[in-house]
Amino acid sequence: MRMTRRRALLGAAMSITLLAAGCGSSDDSTDEAPAATTVSDADVEAALQAGGNLTVWAWEPTLTKVVAQFQTKYPKVKVNLVNAGSGNDQYTALQNAVKAGTGVPDLAQIEYFALPQFSLSKAVTDLSAYGAKALDGTFSPGPWTSVHSGEKIYGLPMDSGPMALFYNKEVFDKYKIAVPTTWEEYATAAEKLHTANPKSYITSDSGDAGFTTSMIWQAGGRPYKVEGTDVTVNFDDEGTKKWTGLWQGLVDKKLLAPTPGWSDAWYKGLGDGTIASLVIGAWMPPNLESGVKAASGKWRVAPMPQWAAGEKVTAENGGSSLAVTEASQAKTLAYGFLKYATVGDGAQIRTDEGAFPATTAQLTADAFKNKEFPYLGGQKANEVLSEAATQVATGWSYLPFQVYANSVFNDSVGKAYTGGSTLQDGLKAWQEASTKYGQEQGFTIK
Repeated sequence: MRMTRRRALLGAAMSITLLAAGCGSSDDSTDEAPAATTVSDADVEAALQAGGNLTVWAWEPTLTKVVAQFQTKYPKVKVNLVNAGSGNDQYTALQNAVKAGTGVPDLAQIEYFALPQFSLSKAVTDLSAYGAKALDGTFSPGPWTSVHSGEKIYGLPMDSGPMALFYNKEVFDKYKIAVPTTWEEYATAAEKLHTANPKSYITSDSGDAGFTTSMIWQAGGRPYKVEGTDVTVNFDDEGTKKWTGLWQGLVDKKLLAPTPGWSDAWYKGLGDGTIASLVIGAWMPPNLESGVKAASGKWRVAPMPQWAAGEKVTAENGGSSLAVTEASQAKTLAYGFLKYATVGDGAQIRTDEGAFPATTAQLTADAFKNKEFPYLGGQKANEVLSEAATQVATGWSYLPFQVYANSVFNDSVGKAYTGGSTLQDGLKAWQEASTKYGQEQGFTIK
């Protein structure tokens, strides 16, 4: 993901509307297909051969090479790749363009947690009529589920973030800490490490909405249920309590470095061994390689710790879809580019460029699984990470206003990390804030 996960948690809140977005034209193409029309593969190929103009809003750097190769293959198509901002910055710009009815791109990169917000407001197109349902089985379960809303499909996965344990082997070896396979072992390791060296911590956490929801996801919590505009928000379930019970112990004993993720101090801690592990998405290796060069050769990857010995359950942490906007006047052509970028040649191009794939073909390829990572001491890390992609727990939903909810996370749950609350009380306050906002936006909240 090339550091895009952190941007999902930053920036101003974005308001939404439940009214259908007004139609706008992003270019002068005219091959738009009504939603009820079934578009065949032959229709898509014909649109690609005929050509036209497309505008794509995305910040993911691997798309630059995808666009170049696509235009070589389809020389009559001109793709204008625009970085309109990362995460919330782009979402705000996209919402404003939709509301104004002008300047809307044909396609937009939208992270999984934010996609429900755009699908419910009808800013993005249901791709079922374009044959997207036939791609069932093409993607790993987590990302494929994340682009669905009921039977409708509002984007195609670009990448994924199944969680794993990244750890500093040098530190673990120095203090004779075994790689934890359960969360109980992880908590024990946290105390052993910090006791041996008060400057070292098992990990850092100063409050992160994406990390928290991913951890609750793996623990079996399902705080969100969404059926159209009927929404349930409930952080009082057993899975949530399982995570808060363990993590509160780490907070109370001051076993977590109070270092904000992606800060200079965080990178320094990962480099000097004072932050000894991360439980994070599979997209992390390129970020370690570029941001923590001093620790090259020291880090390794292991499966995510489990709540019960022998289990094999993970959750997603990050990842993005690419969606066709409802305002596009070139939907068939846009879908042609979308397929190329996510399941066609573009899937391999992006994987070769360092993106962690969502496609099963790339995830299961011998070349991918056997790739050795010099930064990780020559480890074939993708063997662990591709296996994690098959173990993502099912049944998770995000709020249709998750962008807003994440933006106020630190106003409630964040206080638990400074002694002003507990995690469970903080989640209750977050629930109340999310409920109030949802009701103001016209949702029925339970």
